[in-house]
Amino acid sequence: MLILTNGGLSMTVKTIQILATSDIHGYIMPTTFRNEQNEALGLAKLASIIQEKRLAGPTLLLDNGDFIQGSPMTFYHQRFQADIPNPFIQVANVLQYDAMVFGNHEFNYGLPTLQSIINQSDFPWLGANILTEDGRPLTKPYIIKEIEGIRIGVIGVTTHFVTHWEEPQHISGLHFEDAFSSASYWAKWMRANEQIDVLILCYHGGFERDLETGELLEDENGENQGYRMCTEIEEVDIIISGHQHREICSNINGKSVLQPGTKGNCLATIELAITLDNEQRIHSIAHTPSLQYVKEDTVCEATVCEMISPTFQKTDAWLDETIGTIQGNMLVGDAFLARIQEHPYIEFINRIQMEASGAAISSTALFHDEHGGLKQAVTMRDIVTNYIYANTLKVLRLSGLDILLALEQSATYFTVEADELKVAKSFLYPKAQPYNYDMWEGIEYILDISKPFGERVTMLTIQGEPIKMEAEFEVVMSSYRATGAGNFEFFRNRPVVKEIQIDMTELIADYLLRHPIIQATCNHNWRVTF
Repeated sequence: MLILTNGGLSMTVKTIQILATSDIHGYIMPTTFRNEQNEALGLAKLASIIQEKRLAGPTLLLDNGDFIQGSPMTFYHQRFQADIPNPFIQVANVLQYDAMVFGNHEFNYGLPTLQSIINQSDFPWLGANILTEDGRPLTKPYIIKEIEGIRIGVIGVTTHFVTHWEEPQHISGLHFEDAFSSASYWAKWMRANEQIDVLILCYHGGFERDLETGELLEDENGENQGYRMCTEIEEVDIIISGHQHREICSNINGKSVLQPGTKGNCLATIELAITLDNEQRIHSIAHTPSLQYVKEDTVCEATVCEMISPTFQKTDAWLDETIGTIQGNMLVGDAFLARIQEHPYIEFINRIQMEASGAAISSTALFHDEHGGLKQAVTMRDIVTNYIYANTLKVLRLSGLDILLALEQSATYFTVEADELKVAKSFLYPKAQPYNYDMWEGIEYILDISKPFGERVTMLTIQGEPIKMEAEFEVVMSSYRATGAGNFEFFRNRPVVKEIQIDMTELIADYLLRHPIIQATCNHNWRVTF
């Protein structure tokens, strides 16, 4: 506590720390389970920072959702040891979270599992816009914590697009109200009825507009409504966001706004400075946001490591067990060659996407230029080493013209120099972008790189018939590509037919567990010439 004097008037300043995590996705230990065992991520490392900050003064610790799903360890626990107490919640209990908010992935395992999670938690789960059949909130809509005499309110809301992604049986009986409307209602209600001094909105959702320019990037009433919350809900002081896996530390319309990345790579912190007069009445409240990043040399918190160790060790061993067998050759020895003539590994990934989504057309990328693919005895570690991004899937409704434009965009990956086919410099500098070249299944096409830009698709058919530009098709692709990322802007506003909100690594593993013997096939439905 700091004491200030000004012309005989004494003021005291109290400081309170608000700490928040989001989108941990079950990454407790500092590894993505590929090879490196000491990466700059993981809740075990964040826990050391959290515990250190707790020693500095009064602290409120929150999580903004997507805590229990998303890593090989969560996959292992749910598939092989779901009958024992959830180790991720045990860690959260040890860290003494004050509250958690539901993320969309909290519903992936169904309501019985989620209810068990809630029952095991020593803290409340907040879901102001998640209602049961009788119209009541599934859990508390908010909490109030009184710290150092200061009343802090915390509202939790979840993007209502859960219903677009989740299997209906997993959310049967639940109603997801519009996140903005619920947040606005409860913020006004709390200000009118609860005599709070500070109001925090924890929103498992992101931003629909550019934070600097305000330019609309997507449907303002859709998946992400964070910018609207910043500008239209005056009652809120602090907004903790998530879902988009961004690292945001900003001030919008007088509000501290944060989003602390994913996999425990950083911690959102807000320092509250409450100035009181000599009669202990609040004179002013300031809030300063920051992000604190873990590093490779950040020490893991011993208690967390000890608690998660049994599940971690079992998962790590399981990652090296054979979960499927490839008959034939699915190894990628030359990534460049795999991009000019179809490779069995690419066809395999596309076919998994097609089965998971029900779409008849699929596109995917080969994400890196290293040796890869799947050896004959496939392990889970092979999967996470090859499929290196945390993508889910979206099915878009595209026209024939959209498909043509997408193929032309992919064709810009190549150039011809001295009668030799090479990767265009724009895909190499300032950084390599092999993930922005897509290969398709369900159609037949030829890319002729000797042709001018925009004229390189020299054949485009489906089932042997030319694709009509005005015809419509359902196409499955990564959630990343469906946003229009990688210069595929024409995808950005196309209708979303379906979303599969399960990481591709899990979809691949599940496919192999259901089909333990895979034939390496290649129908050569496309090729690149020059």
